[in-house]
Amino acid sequence: MKKYTRQRLILDLIEENIIKTQEELSEYLQKSGVRATQATISRDIKELRISKVQTVDGDYRYSIIDTVHDSLNERLIKIFRSAVLSIRRNDDLIIVKTILNTGTVCGHAITNAKIKGIAGIITGNDTIFIAVDEKRDIDKIIDEIKSIVK
Repeated sequence: MKKYTRQRLILDLIEENIIKTQEELSEYLQKSGVRATQATISRDIKELRISKVQTVDGDYRYSIIDTVHDSLNERLIKIFRSAVLSIRRNDDLIIVKTILNTGTVCGHAITNAKIKGIAGIITGNDTIFIAVDEKRDIDKIIDEIKSIVK
């Protein structure tokens, strides 16, 4: 797994779970199919500027500093804007074509946009397939994806 993808996963895991130690983070990564050494996890935490913050209970947990998360999202959006070639509807799916080898990164940008109504995303090297919850919302979702490009 590429460093960027692993770090994106670490940010998602810390955002979605209460993680108190590197060992817990390692377990979450393993459950997601990622094996990383303690040294790698430690470097990722340092590079991502993840901090430990005190909870109301007095415990400590990892937390993301918003500026780091925002910075990564800005980079994803910048890549998305330069890599997307077309966004179109194909009956029940939305198909996004990208330049070669940017499909996964662009898929992450769409995921991070947290657009309501997206049931799932499958990415390839240069194509993203997006399934929607309700077919009637497909045009609205396409408009929201297109707004990321602007």
